[in-house]
Amino acid sequence: MSEQLTILFADVSGSTRLFETRGNIEARRLVATMLGALGEVTRGHGGRVVKNIGDEILCTFPGPIQGLLAAVDMQKRIASDDECAREFLAIRVGLHHGETLLEDNDVYGDAVNTAARMTALAKREQIIATASTVMLLTNAGMLRVRSMGQTRVAGKLLPIDTVDVLWQEDTSDVTMVQRAISTGNFSVPRVHLQLRYRGRAIDLDELAPPFTLGRDPSSSLVVDAEWVSRNHALIEYKRGYFVVSDRSTNGSWVKFGDDEELPFHRDEVRLLRSGTLSLGQTAARNPEHLLYFQCSD
Repeated sequence: MSEQLTILFADVSGSTRLFETRGNIEARRLVATMLGALGEVTRGHGGRVVKNIGDEILCTFPGPIQGLLAAVDMQKRIASDDECAREFLAIRVGLHHGETLLEDNDVYGDAVNTAARMTALAKREQIIATASTVMLLTNAGMLRVRSMGQTRVAGKLLPIDTVDVLWQEDTSDVTMVQRAISTGNFSVPRVHLQLRYRGRAIDLDELAPPFTLGRDPSSSLVVDAEWVSRNHALIEYKRGYFVVSDRSTNGSWVKFGDDEELPFHRDEVRLLRSGTLSLGQTAARNPEHLLYFQCSD
């Protein structure tokens, strides 16, 4: 049976460190206590706890307003807990409203996958939702959001708009645009990226598929040098910016303008302004295979 539902994932942030410092038994107790509290919040907003998955909880709600208000209350509940504060524990929440398949008391389908992607994008103490979910609200009240740009979700042809749901009472340190959500006209920044490599120019925009770099002949851009891995790096558009992710053996180096060159390995870096990207070794040792990039709105 399929049904339109709001899917919410809440993931405990800081649990890995907790298991290392407090041991398995105490760590499991604390995580179970947190998930129990999140379950109480879920039921208080008319939702259902589908299951716990390790240190994560999966819930469903009849509609977006119940899910969004539950997400806010979840963050407030954990933030006000003294034990969580002492152990540096927090949660990150992601949600999406859409078509869901219900089977054997579990949920499947596109809405579940999209909500999971939103959770993966969220940082600790953050709520990320799809803009389409928030735009379904007819009376947003004091719910405050800001655009987080677009991101790609597996199985979807085009990127989707995402928003950060602001739940803190004090948002003085947050750059925020207040809006009537019911009008639902989210302004997403248009970002373009130009890459130049050995006389070749490549233009990417937010609709471009992930762009791969490496020695493999199937790469979007083949960089044929012995110190470059076959699948060395990936450039993709996420949350309003182009991001380069290193997946290599030897690492990568990035330089912004006249700033100092920075190494990164098995990590990602947001590409800003203009600069150079060097794969496998520093730019000084890699002048023939240097990539130049420039970002523009």
